[in-house]
Amino acid sequence: MTLPELSRDELLRYARHVALPEVGFDGQKRLKAGKVLCVGAGGLGSPLALYLAAAGVGTIGIVDFDTVDASNLHRQLLHGTKDIGRSKLDSAHDRLHDVNPNVDVRLHATRLTSENALEVLAPYDVVVDGTDNFPTRYLVNDACVLLGKPNVYGSVFRWEGQLSVFSTEGGPCYRCLFREPPPPGLVPNCAEGGVLGVLPGIIGSAQAMETIKLLLGVGTTLAGRLLIFDALDMSWREVALRRNPACPVCGDEPTQTELIDYEVFCGLKPGEARVVTGAVMGEASEGSGALVEDAPGGPGAVTEVDAPTLAELLDSDSRPFLLDVREPWEWAVSSLADRGARLIPLGELGERLEEVPADRPVVVYCRSGQRSLTAARMLADAGREPVSSLRGGITAWAAAVEPGLPVV
Repeated sequence: MTLPELSRDELLRYARHVALPEVGFDGQKRLKAGKVLCVGAGGLGSPLALYLAAAGVGTIGIVDFDTVDASNLHRQLLHGTKDIGRSKLDSAHDRLHDVNPNVDVRLHATRLTSENALEVLAPYDVVVDGTDNFPTRYLVNDACVLLGKPNVYGSVFRWEGQLSVFSTEGGPCYRCLFREPPPPGLVPNCAEGGVLGVLPGIIGSAQAMETIKLLLGVGTTLAGRLLIFDALDMSWREVALRRNPACPVCGDEPTQTELIDYEVFCGLKPGEARVVTGAVMGEASEGSGALVEDAPGGPGAVTEVDAPTLAELLDSDSRPFLLDVREPWEWAVSSLADRGARLIPLGELGERLEEVPADRPVVVYCRSGQRSLTAARMLADAGREPVSSLRGGITAWAAAVEPGLPVV
């Protein structure tokens, strides 16, 4: 491959890199020729993209479809207060060009799916996973394996971070470590469980380090190793990984040779959902999709209700009991208390079931709809019926019913 030349400005900018024996002129040219895709422009994507741009990686692609929110700013340093409400891609583009105008920043304003992932990932040399949800992690992993591209993995939660490099020649992939995803709602995301703002900076910077080593072809990467960081103890642990010969994606005889529906794989969609609607909870008829049954009748059967339908129910003569299963700090920022909501955090619900009436319909809500589904199933199993979960949580309520309601 013919390497690009470095301009006088670039020689000055990267002088401290070029001075490193492991980099030199040729190494810096390799970085300029390199193409890296950052999946996500959030907590991990921010330090990752900033350091890749500063290092002179020639082409940086970013996949994101979100906008900047005030609750992002304690950890997503690509964005500032002036960017609230703005597309994260636009904010990232301007910030990265300010850091290094020589970098070609390519924006992919889309949700990564099984239909577009191979096309989006194909032009890049390295893919870096900065997501916070299991369907996208499995999607990125499988697409990287199928395309033969290294996947620099990172994740953060509360005070702990993880880091590895997957899908290298002869090395393990993400599925070798986590063959199956956890049940929906079992592991909260950062919005629900919290994350120390500094932590993504540490892990995202380490992802940038591994990416630069891959582009340069120097050092020993984390392929075959999982690095675990505990910020409370300020300690690092290393776990040895190996490729699983029986892995369905990267094994000796793979059984999955194309991308699948990863939301179904992670249990986030009902297999045979029945759409029902009605002015009164539990009154069912084929219709508009106001309510969606997620399980057949019997113990554990719950439905999902959308925000406009819930608003109608709360104004009706058959008001449901409205249960908020978020944490107290979330309730303090915003709640539906003026609509009669009662707070019982999910972790306390099992010991406080008697506080939920058995003679009224129940609607449960959380931030985005995952914790509330778990809570609704608990209530259904305990004999409360009918019980429903607010689809999309208080986030969907704010969008459809009460614009301006703060959501964190």
